[in-house]
Amino acid sequence: MELDFDAIAEGYHQNPAATMSLHSAAYTEAEWFELEQKAIFAKTWQWIGHVEKVRDPGSYVATEVAGMPIAVVRDNDGTLRAFYNVCKHRAHALLSGTGTTKNIVCPYHAWSYDLTGQLTGARRTANLIDFDTADICLDQVQVAEFGGFVYINLDLSAAPLHEQAGDLAEEIAQWAPDVSDLTFAHRLTYDIASNWKNVVDNFLECYHCHVAHKDFVSLVDMDTYKVTTHGIYSSHMAEAGKSENSAYSVADATVTDHAVWWLWPNTCLMRYPGRGNFIIMHIVPVAPGVTRETYDFFLETAEPNQAELESIAYIDDVLQTEDIALVESVQRGMSTPAFTQGRIVHDPAGSGLSEHALHHFHGLVLESYRKELQP
Repeated sequence: MELDFDAIAEGYHQNPAATMSLHSAAYTEAEWFELEQKAIFAKTWQWIGHVEKVRDPGSYVATEVAGMPIAVVRDNDGTLRAFYNVCKHRAHALLSGTGTTKNIVCPYHAWSYDLTGQLTGARRTANLIDFDTADICLDQVQVAEFGGFVYINLDLSAAPLHEQAGDLAEEIAQWAPDVSDLTFAHRLTYDIASNWKNVVDNFLECYHCHVAHKDFVSLVDMDTYKVTTHGIYSSHMAEAGKSENSAYSVADATVTDHAVWWLWPNTCLMRYPGRGNFIIMHIVPVAPGVTRETYDFFLETAEPNQAELESIAYIDDVLQTEDIALVESVQRGMSTPAFTQGRIVHDPAGSGLSEHALHHFHGLVLESYRKELQP
């Protein structure tokens, strides 16, 4: 199948008040999903984790980005580095999970690298012709510390995250000044029968909230809900509700605002009412109709207090149950001949009841498609 950019972009308009949504083919057809791995995920800044995981020299995290094995390491001079997690001898993975090491030793044949990625030892190679360990180094990728977290980018030509993200770091510092000092406390994981873009779409609008999230709209003051789009992110801000809510107790809350950001393409950063906290919702594409979603909770202590346990239970048992049912239903509908695309609902005032952040997201998706298909 030859991908047709003009066909997939049909109906999209620069004005959010005059646009249709992204075509359903982008959510259902394997060819578009495969294109996204190259055009989007291999060229954007991808969330890895909190800086606490790689704060000390020798600390590392091994992970996967756009199907590629990656290791992030803090070297002995304090520089954060990221490499393809692939030995230069026979391509075996070098590191796994998280931990601390003095050097990087391949578990296959024990080739050894220092923490800068330079090969320092290779067993039984003294008799090899034209072989010098000084000529061999692990292939690096871009890495950045940003807003209390670590991100990598496989594209060596991509602009630095702090340049692309404009004022996002300053906004996070304003609303969550303690983010770097928080610690991991809990993870929720979901396998969702929906395309990753449907999960992002659902996150980016609260037009559905009064209908589908009765408890959430009692937690925040929806009259103050404001959505603002920027270059590669959008902000979603609201004050906490002023009366008793049905979601979870915020009686002793020190954080009294709902401050949320979406960072292109698949990272959601959240500060909920309660004690000092930060939540990362990471949306990972698995297949055209399958998404893995994780919620990582970073709190003042590794053990959540009672109110935080209630908030985690609310997200897990109520909010996520509601949202997953929504996006899975949408995915089923998009797979029928009854739907191709729908109208974006736009409020010029930028309220939470507007879908203009979807329009912003769809524009970034289409621009990535265009660059790949019409270079």
